[in-house]
Amino acid sequence: MNAIDMLEQDHVRVKDILSQLSDSTERALKKRVELVSKLEMELVIHTRLEEEILYPAFKEAGSKEQDIMYFEAKEEHRTVDSLVLPDLKVTDPGTPEFAGRVKVVKELLEHHIEEEETEMFPQCKKLLGKEKLDELGKQMEALKAQMKKSLTSENKAA
Repeated sequence: MNAIDMLEQDHVRVKDILSQLSDSTERALKKRVELVSKLEMELVIHTRLEEEILYPAFKEAGSKEQDIMYFEAKEEHRTVDSLVLPDLKVTDPGTPEFAGRVKVVKELLEHHIEEEETEMFPQCKKLLGKEKLDELGKQMEALKAQMKKSLTSENKAA
């Protein structure tokens, strides 16, 4: 599978988790906790695939315009990974505050996904070409399998 197709599949999964979270009620405590955990695992893996494999190739193949897009995307990742998601994880899932934070995470991620899919990914296809995207996809599949295995065993140990 090529790199863009794989990342777009991840986007579908993340949007689905976000929809389920948004639709959940304050009484669905266990479900909310499970969904936040699922979301975190998807984002940790997805972010690493982009930042270690796709983004550097995109930046290297591009010019100043791609540099700006690269740094903006990384900053959006940092905002979610370092600020918004950690706050959501420690918020009581039975409160209106939780619902508010879910809404913010959802808006940030949907904005980020839309920018990638309408701006960055089409440029990636032009700049990198099919062969390079297939090669990056193979690297991503290997890293994703390795990360899922290690994250799953970490969760079982916790």
